[in-house]
Amino acid sequence: MHPHANAPRASLKRRLATLIYDTLVALAIYMAVGALFFALFGILVANGMVDTLGQEHAVDVLQHSAFWTLINELFKLGGVIAFFCYFWHKSGQTIGMRAWRLKLQNTDGSLISWQQGLVRTLTSAFGLMVLTMLLSSDKRALHDKWSHSEMVELTLEQNRARMGS
Repeated sequence: MHPHANAPRASLKRRLATLIYDTLVALAIYMAVGALFFALFGILVANGMVDTLGQEHAVDVLQHSAFWTLINELFKLGGVIAFFCYFWHKSGQTIGMRAWRLKLQNTDGSLISWQQGLVRTLTSAFGLMVLTMLLSSDKRALHDKWSHSEMVELTLEQNRARMGS
């Protein structure tokens, strides 16, 4: 049995605090991935691999193309989703979750899979789905249930031990 299998489920207050913290991290990742996309897109435009649509600069091409704008947004969202899925799968904790001593796990205490992380991010409504836990007697939001996972609160000692690992 995993050491956190019987940890208490996290409160709404802690989950909302974590959401605020991790939203700031997610915004930074969104911007960094956007910069990476724009650099790659600029290279493609400069090498004639993208139709310039009569525009002179890569930023103008991007702004005048619904297709490339969509690809840009999907690329940035993909980066944010990958961030969450990676940390949930690797340790069960993002940086915000470490700060608030929360851990995402399967109900047996094991770490979630990449597939569970993807289900969770795609059904979380940008974190607002956490409010559905107010309607639940078991302190699980709908995206917890759909991803077959739970958010638990660690003790200070458990969290310190996890930070050392």
